Amino acid sequence: MKQFQFEYNEEKEFSEKLNDFRTWCNSNGISNMFFQIYSEVLDDRTISGVCGVIEKIFPETWYMGCSTSGNIVDCRVSSEIVAVCTVFENPSTKILVRQYELTQETVDAVTESILEESEKNPWVKAIELYFPILEGSTTRFCDRLKEIPPDVRIFGAVSCSMDITSSMCRVFSKGKEISPKSIVVVFYGGKDFFVDAIQVTGWKPLGRKFHVTKSDGCIIHELDGILAYDVYHKYLNIKNDENFFYNALEFPLFYEHNDTTILRAPVASNADGSITMSSDIDVGSIVRISYGDPGTIVESIKEDSEKIHQFQPDVLHIFSCAARKTFWNTTEPTYEIAPFKEIAPSCGFFSHGEFLRVKGNLNQHNVTLVIAAMREGEKRQEEVPAMKPGENSLSKLPLVSRLATFISVTSMELEEMNQKLEHMNEKLKEAAIIDGLTGLYNRKEIQTQIENELIRGEKRRFSLVMLDIDNFKQVNDTYGHQEGDTVIIALANILQNEKSLSPGRFSAGRWGGEEFMLLLHDTDVSTAAFIAELIRQCFANTSFPLVRSQTVSLGVTQTNGEDTLDSLCSRVDSALYKAKKTGKNKVVVI
Repeated sequence: MKQFQFEYNEEKEFSEKLNDFRTWCNSNGISNMFFQIYSEVLDDRTISGVCGVIEKIFPETWYMGCSTSGNIVDCRVSSEIVAVCTVFENPSTKILVRQYELTQETVDAVTESILEESEKNPWVKAIELYFPILEGSTTRFCDRLKEIPPDVRIFGAVSCSMDITSSMCRVFSKGKEISPKSIVVVFYGGKDFFVDAIQVTGWKPLGRKFHVTKSDGCIIHELDGILAYDVYHKYLNIKNDENFFYNALEFPLFYEHNDTTILRAPVASNADGSITMSSDIDVGSIVRISYGDPGTIVESIKEDSEKIHQFQPDVLHIFSCAARKTFWNTTEPTYEIAPFKEIAPSCGFFSHGEFLRVKGNLNQHNVTLVIAAMREGEKRQEEVPAMKPGENSLSKLPLVSRLATFISVTSMELEEMNQKLEHMNEKLKEAAIIDGLTGLYNRKEIQTQIENELIRGEKRRFSLVMLDIDNFKQVNDTYGHQEGDTVIIALANILQNEKSLSPGRFSAGRWGGEEFMLLLHDTDVSTAAFIAELIRQCFANTSFPLVRSQTVSLGVTQTNGEDTLDSLCSRVDSALYKAKKTGKNKVVVI
């Protein structure tokens, strides 16, 4: 199995390239092949021109294609329109292409046709799906394909356009019309055809769990009795406007379903406060907002690229959510798939949704990377050495445009900080429980809140985070106490932002000098550590006009049900002491 790529710029040049390719195929006795066309261009006349050239030069050859949010060839972003030809070298390899009009009304008929084709052709080992953007859920479609034999791989993606907020798309194939409402189904197989497929997420759950308390198919009305939209607005400050889909896309719901991890992105927010999802989420499901973690993505890619390497594929088909492209930013949109370039030729596109069958269940994913690996013939008998990525492959994480807007990064000029200091001093100087410099609770008040939390119930879980600005004495000695106050206020502002995102669940207090204490209500230690790490990064990225960048060390602990105020505070203080002694500018959990 070999892959050849042809970029389309204008019809004459494209025709010349394909004619040369046909001459090569004839001289090498090749007749079994298949074209895939990926287009960022939605213009039907242009797409028809591409199809027409292929059909004229290769009249007996199957072809199909779709519109995309970016084309992928050999793990790099390709031109606006690209035609990829897969040449099958084994005579037993077979391929079949079908196109069906797909709406909510035709789902049953389409899935029945797919089932019939798979039964009629027992050679089928893989089914590749190219969806349109559907109105409503894909759950019924996915569920009805459970009857396909479990050893048949099923994978694919949703076509789209460069504007990922748009519902515009195109799907087409040989002998069929270009359509925004069609699904193309490609059947692969044969005695010596082998296929494997994986999914990569790398998104991690963020903050608390929510129970779906009210839903209707793909519409979530309430999470823990709260309007679904209010959850996104409260924790991420995403507004209920025309930009909701784009802003929420990088923060999908994370949950376990059908024995696999699913990321499900909101499609739209509705006037009644409900949120429309891309597929059904049942009442009782436990979901969490998630965020992209670069480190987790990189580790997943390293592990999964080695798995695909050991499969020894001839070609790869790559379907990557358009949200992942924006996550890595426009300068390196194929950063995470770069290691696969060393394995086999590849083609694919940035999509509106991804599909993969796991343990007999076909699931729709969002913000996910799906890679299908195909091979003709058995694997080579000799042992395959471990993959050695290139020197620059995954060696350095790019800057992520949005670390997680769960905490707003605060960086203020000295004049703005001093103005806020004066305002807070005037407003809060008489307040008995407020620290006059920072506007946070004073030590007595935060200590009282910790005691009350211990009294309220032994079974209530909460965590503490203790912070201390590193090398703070040097700031006062070198720049004076006014600059020292500026540094303290900058850290307090970051804590105030976190507090405003989680009212009632987060208390912040100045413990003394440059030390602070955070009380995280109903929060486990892993979530507390995550929040601590974000605070550490935000403070490290805060700039000061006169003082160089500063850092903070943090200790984290969780109540064990038998704690007293002294034991709990002593433990978190020990964690902070360990962070200081082992290098500073870090989070230590005890």
